Amino acid sequence: MLTNLEFDRQHIWHPYTSMVDPLPCYPVQSANGVELQLTDGSKLIDGMSSWWAAIHGYNHPRLNQAVSEQLAKMSHVMFGGITHQPAIELCRRLVAITADELECVFLADSGSVAVEVAMKMALQYWQAKGQTRRKFLTLNHGYHGDTFGAMSVCDPHNSMHRLYRGFLPDNLFASGVDIPFGAKWNENDSSLNHFSSLLQQHHTDIAAVILEPIVQGAGGMRFYHVNYLKQIRRLCDEYQILLISDEIATGFGRTGELFACQHAQIVADIQCMGKALTGGYMTLSAVITKRNIAETISQGDAGCFMHGPTFMANPLACAVACASLDLLAENRWQQQVKNIAVVLEQELRPLAESPYVQDVRVLGAIGVVEMTKPVNMASLQKFFVRQGVWIRPFGKLIYLMPPFVIESEQLCRLTHAIAEAVSRPDVVFG
Repeated sequence: MLTNLEFDRQHIWHPYTSMVDPLPCYPVQSANGVELQLTDGSKLIDGMSSWWAAIHGYNHPRLNQAVSEQLAKMSHVMFGGITHQPAIELCRRLVAITADELECVFLADSGSVAVEVAMKMALQYWQAKGQTRRKFLTLNHGYHGDTFGAMSVCDPHNSMHRLYRGFLPDNLFASGVDIPFGAKWNENDSSLNHFSSLLQQHHTDIAAVILEPIVQGAGGMRFYHVNYLKQIRRLCDEYQILLISDEIATGFGRTGELFACQHAQIVADIQCMGKALTGGYMTLSAVITKRNIAETISQGDAGCFMHGPTFMANPLACAVACASLDLLAENRWQQQVKNIAVVLEQELRPLAESPYVQDVRVLGAIGVVEMTKPVNMASLQKFFVRQGVWIRPFGKLIYLMPPFVIESEQLCRLTHAIAEAVSRPDVVFG
């Protein structure tokens, strides 16, 4: 009989992993606070917040309680023709914490589905206005998810887009943002000029602009200038184009603002949220939009918005999301994120001196060490586990997005492990 790990290796397909030569997997038995405990008893400090979602850490008593109390009432009920208190309360809170103009909430399954929903909203909005618009304008180096609509607005040069070319809709891509966050602004930035030119040429066929505000996540962990985002909002207004803000990775305090659009003091027409929405407990996302968009769609030929996930507004997920928002407020997330940023700056910035490091950048509770060439994932992952930390690099990037509740000494163990790795090219590059 196969052991659990042998069965896993032979039969279970993990994300972005080959079934022929899979990356090693490390079996987690339990998780508490910011630590993952493996089945062999060893503990790893989590630097990833389970793909940026578990902002309060693991096994949190308040979040556990919210799930348990809701479970005793009902775990799920269809949302078609039925409503319930957890969904009402969550939507009430989302309306309260976002910009005043954002009033109408659609609850969905995951971040990728939220992007699909937002794109469908934009398409159906223009259909209801008697215009057929087929294109989306977005930025190079972006990432919006793995479903088909979301993939069609991911960076056109990454492997995912190349693999499905010919099956995905062709969209418009502006050149990558050249001016980093916090740098001196250049009014004649070539990337902004390219974006403006694409809008001018294609605005009558563009349903919406979609982007990740300030931080481009899985497409390269790039931080760009707030004025670029301001100018995109201005250009969308000038050409009367909808702006979709993908805040799935950036939302709920990760960048130092509750939502990244607040860095530029702009409001999107449609905003997507996910990941940390439930504190990493369950899958749930939300799309919130302006009332005129919702009403225009509702007055179109269909008479409604044509989307309805089976597990939409799952009561368990809504209940734990409300509890997570309570914790955000009570734990003073702003100070938590500032404390993390200070440590990341102090600990990671000196690594820029290494000949193997191309760049180091920090924003809020995000720290990135970009190497000069792609890392050896298996070798580096094994090294980190031996150091007692969980850090999952990709491409050329070794990065941290720890839970907000992490203590400074725990965070320093993560940064010290990265520093040790950077000094070992045989480990990093294999």
